Parts: sequence; C-alpha cells; structure tokens
Amino acid sequence: MSIPSPSPVKRPLSLGVIFLTLYIDLIGFSIVFPLMPDMLEHYLRTDGQVGLLGSFVALSDLIAGFLNKDHNFAAVLFGGFVASLFSILQFIFAPIWGSLSDRKGRRPVLLWTVAGTAFGYLLWVLSGSFWMFVLSRVVCGAFGGNLSVATAAVADVTSREDRSKAMGLVGAAFGLGLITGPSLGALAMHWNPLHEHPALGILGVNPFSFPALLALGFSLFNLVWITLRFRESLDPAHRSEPAAERPRNALKAILSLENPAVRRINLVAFVFSLSFVAMEMTLTFLAAERFGYTARQNGMLLAFLGLCSILTQGVLVRRLLKTMHEIQVLCIGLVCAVFGLVGLAFATRQGMLYAALVFTSLGSGLVNPSSTGLISLYSGAGEQGRVLGIFRSLGALSRAITPVFAGALYWVFGSLTLYLAAACLAVWALVLGLSLPKPQK
Repeated sequence: MSIPSPSPVKRPLSLGVIFLTLYIDLIGFSIVFPLMPDMLEHYLRTDGQVGLLGSFVALSDLIAGFLNKDHNFAAVLFGGFVASLFSILQFIFAPIWGSLSDRKGRRPVLLWTVAGTAFGYLLWVLSGSFWMFVLSRVVCGAFGGNLSVATAAVADVTSREDRSKAMGLVGAAFGLGLITGPSLGALAMHWNPLHEHPALGILGVNPFSFPALLALGFSLFNLVWITLRFRESLDPAHRSEPAAERPRNALKAILSLENPAVRRINLVAFVFSLSFVAMEMTLTFLAAERFGYTARQNGMLLAFLGLCSILTQGVLVRRLLKTMHEIQVLCIGLVCAVFGLVGLAFATRQGMLYAALVFTSLGSGLVNPSSTGLISLYSGAGEQGRVLGIFRSLGALSRAITPVFAGALYWVFGSLTLYLAAACLAVWALVLGLSLPKPQK
C-alpha cells in the first residue's frame, strides 16, 4: 500500500506580491492624470454647448465673470468637479470594500474590485461623449476603494512591531505608481487611433482611447496576477461574523468608530490631507505663475515630488522606526510639512521651490505610513479592513472637497494665502497628533 505524499504547504502571502498588486493598480489609476486638461478641452469642444455639460460650463463662466476672472477659472472649477466625482465615490465605497474583506477575505474582494475597475476602463476606451467618460469615472471610483483592502492585507501578514515599516511599502508603491502612470499617459496620448481608423469613432473610440486601453491592459494583468499569486492573507479565525453590521454609508461608518485613539488619528490624517492636497492640486499653477514652467517642466517637478516620497516611505521611514515610535515619526513629518508649505508660500527662486518641496514630500512621506500604522495598531485583527477602509475613505473625502475650494482660493486670493492656510492646517494636525496615546505592540 503506497503512502500518500503530503500536500505541499502553501507559502504565506509576501509583501512583494502586495507591493506589485498595488503598483500595477496605481499605474492604471494614474494614467489619466496628465490627460485631464486636454480631455476637458476636447469634451468642452464637442459637448460643451448642449445638455448638462453646456449648463455646467455656462454656470462656471457666470461664476468666473462674477469674480472678475477669465475662462481659465471656469476650467479650474470644471476640472475640480471631475476630480471630485471620482474621490466622492471612493469615499462612499472604501469602507464597504474594507468591511466586506473582513468577512469574505482580501483576495476575493480584490478580484471583484479589479475586475470592476477594468470594466470602467473599457467604458473609457469607448467614451465618445463626455457623459460616457463620466460613467467610466463613476465605475472606476466605485471599485477604486480597494486600496484599503490591500493595506489590510499588509496588516494581516506583518507583526505589530513591523506594521508601520511595512505601511511605508504601501506609500512607496503609491509614489512609484504615480510616477510611472502619468509618464505612460503622457507618452500614449501622442497616438490618436482615429487618425488611422476614423471609422472607429462610431464605436465611441476617441483621441484618448489608447491611454485608456493601456489602463485596461494593466487592470487585466493585475487580475491575472492576483489570481495566480495573491494568497488569502486573512486568517479565518479573525474574520468578522456574517451577522456583523455592514456600513451602509461612509459617514455612518466614520461616526460609528468607538475607539477614541482611532478617531483622533483619523482626524489628524484628514486635516493633514486637506493641506497636502491643496498644495498638490495647485503646485503646477504656482510653478507656471511664478517661474513660467511649461507642461514638461511641471511633469519633472511632479516626478521629483514623487521620487522624494518614494525614498522617504521606502527607505527613511523604516530606519526611523527602528529608534522611534510612530507618534514621534508622525510629528516630525508634520513639522517638516509646515516648513515646506511656508517655504512654497514665499518661494521666489527655483532653488527655494525645490527645497520647499523636499520638506513637503518628506513630511507627507513620514505622516502617511505612520498614521496608517497607528490606525492599524489601535485596531483589532478582525476589523483591519473596516477601519483602514474608513481611513482611506476620509483621504478620498479630502480629495473630493479640496480641489474646488483650493482652486477657488488660489484664483481669488492668490498662492500666498492658499499655502499659508495649508500650513495652518498642518499645524492644527500637529497639535492634535501630540496628544495621541502610544500604541501597545
């Protein structure tokens, strides 16, 4: 009688697999970034005189005229609306996906959300009209709240001592994706499929279908990658009971947080995100206004910002956390951010601009992984997805409300006022952070 061979032991999920999952997802997500001005111009030209889009443009022009601003201000409001729509949907759905992953596991939820995102990119490929493009952003935004699920997987596979160090890898994947994606998008927009195949316009193919096709390709590749390599990370013993309450909306989920430490660190991260997003959304305007930067120079500026963030979150955070605890790293980051934002407010030379960006990106690179680590450490093993989903939801909320308000503040009161206001928000976050309790490991 033959002795059956033992079944092979499955290797646990590695941080490298999670890193590549996030990186691929963020490449597709950020391909659209450098295309937005040209896309808005294209749709305003084709759809801007009729329907709801025409009404929105007329309202934007009316506001611009009332404020004695030119048509560029209307374009800023319009661009802010498109950016905010995506973030609002992430705000709504991130806690839902996170909570669902606490019950069903990380892997199936990631498969569902990446498949949904791929469908959204398919709609973008065929977005011959503005409202088809809006529909694609709605679908991508609804399924794009999966970053919290991957972040929860990091918490599943790391010890409490190494939790915040590992969260730095999430930030590094984010930064690297936000460099690669826009670069690919800027290159891909130079090929318009309608030039060679004009008949494809009947199907909704448009001048930006090739970048959309690249984003679709990355999502499909990610779907295969997750299927083959992403092993379930959530221990069945830590899964929420099926009867556990599922968040019906993001606001209810946020208000239902019972742990005061989790509430406070969420508030710290949200206030800081408001200040950082205000800078991020207006930086190219500031560079163009003060130094005459072209689109290419602004692209290099954003790449420099992303590179600093990668080095901070991928290298520096891990070293600092060997000798400091998360709250100290968080506060150092907030101090750096304050100096950076004040430096940007008063930058009159390019050297000052880049030096201020080093401090600002250093601040963000220290704040993001330490705050994510603190939220994870303050929470139980069975609620990582829900709590981190709420955290990502608040980040999305800041990206939903900030673009329009920051753009309006910039164009009405000027860059000095906006950046000093952002610095004040960072100071407020610092004051809140100083009273955080030290987590137990």
